[in-house]
Amino acid sequence: MHQNEIPPGTLYLLILKALARHGELHGYEIASWIEQVSHDVLQVEEGSLYPALQRMLIKGWVKAKWGVTAGNRRARYYRLTPLGRKQLEVEVSQFERVMQAITRAIQTA
Repeated sequence: MHQNEIPPGTLYLLILKALARHGELHGYEIASWIEQVSHDVLQVEEGSLYPALQRMLIKGWVKAKWGVTAGNRRARYYRLTPLGRKQLEVEVSQFERVMQAITRAIQTA
């Protein structure tokens, strides 16, 4: 893993959180939000983002519709479904559990 890659298993969590916070975003806005809130530590590559969004559509976590960006470009806008909101809770819980375990491991003398 390179310094600015999303840690494995956290991309869904970050996408769901972006949509929960902002309601409806297109892919570039999702990636930009993740980079911004992480102070450019995390970068989402298109090759990871769009397949993840497609899987999330299939799972029913998000819905999408076509629209036009502020720059007058056609883009697919994503928003959370009720199932997606529940999944966000699951993802946060799993992440916190793993982070607590890692913290315990690295603090062990």
